[in-house]
Amino acid sequence: MAPKLPIYMDNHATTPVDPRVVEAMLPYFNERFGNAASRNHSFGWTAEEAVENARAQIARLINATPKEIIFTSGATESDNLAIKGVAEMYREKGNHIITQATEHKAVLDTCKRLEKYGFEVTYLPVERDGRVNLDDLERAITPKTILITIMYANNEIGVIQPVAEIGKIAQKHGVLFHTDGVQAVGKVPVDVQRDGIHLLSISGHKIYGPKGVGALYVRRKNPRVQVAAAIDGGGHERGMRSGTLNVPGIVGLGKACELCQQEMPAESAHMIALRDRLQRAIMGSLDEVFVNGSLEHRLPNNLNISFAYVEGESLLMGINDVAVSSGSACTSATLEPSYVLKALGVGEDLAHTSIRFGLGRFNNEEEVDYVAQRVVETVKRLRELSPLYDLAKEGVDLSKMSWKTD
Repeated sequence: MAPKLPIYMDNHATTPVDPRVVEAMLPYFNERFGNAASRNHSFGWTAEEAVENARAQIARLINATPKEIIFTSGATESDNLAIKGVAEMYREKGNHIITQATEHKAVLDTCKRLEKYGFEVTYLPVERDGRVNLDDLERAITPKTILITIMYANNEIGVIQPVAEIGKIAQKHGVLFHTDGVQAVGKVPVDVQRDGIHLLSISGHKIYGPKGVGALYVRRKNPRVQVAAAIDGGGHERGMRSGTLNVPGIVGLGKACELCQQEMPAESAHMIALRDRLQRAIMGSLDEVFVNGSLEHRLPNNLNISFAYVEGESLLMGINDVAVSSGSACTSATLEPSYVLKALGVGEDLAHTSIRFGLGRFNNEEEVDYVAQRVVETVKRLRELSPLYDLAKEGVDLSKMSWKTD
């Protein structure tokens, strides 16, 4: 049976809201619409109870306690709150932050902002497989280092960092460790205790929850982490994030986390099977195709492939009934090659040919087979139009060719 078109395989950018999440949220738009901060009547009590239930659902997923969960508008705010909040609170201890070159812009741009205020930031390179070198990390720590912020899993290439080892290094040197866990939470087992994480960012819309809601885990003991508020005005969320809580969104985030906890083992196995099926179908039919980033340390639903001699945007246009991405959704408006791939040492020409396939909960084998077929057909057609591909097949070293221009 032919799959229903268009097919969505851009689940790193956003996910559809699970119908079970929608069902959980609906009563809190009109029947149970109270403000969770209203302590004088049953409408407020009902909303507060729903918020605290969601806090517990999120905490269980990452092995935290409910009081360690702070609600935000999403992962970008969570990243900002964690990094700027630590920078302000621990300024007297030091002004040095360590991150890596392949972080999401929510982290990189936040660090660049802090540099304008006198903070020093070390941007670590990554290895060819996309993982940070632990020796480089430890050597970068100074007496003034107050924070390490390295993402759990990359949003473009799906590579999982050695988070537990980073946590041990941070603990050894008395440095706080924040991780952007947006792509990892709900996909792989994340345990803030096991991994030595002090702060962790979560987003609802990456795990089949609603957009516009997220959370920040802030450790309460061993050590107790203090974060300066980014938004003032009422002292909500233990003074770290003021503002009326988005109760329907929070309920949806909590339910999404509960579903992930219940279904993660089976869902991960399903994702791996689909991803491997897609990879085999594409790479078994095309040459000059390369997977970007480690296959061993990788999210179960990610496949990032470069198709040599095919421009990525042309490939996207050729498979316009399939939703995939040629880079991070937050930077896809630019025509610059992916900074993540460049950090891996991928050449600019090859980086321009990359496609990110983000499989999701609602994809199936029929869709995978259709997408693989469309990709193979389109790549072959585009290469037939490429004189560079013909020259390469004839054994010409294109890197040594000089091009004459009028």
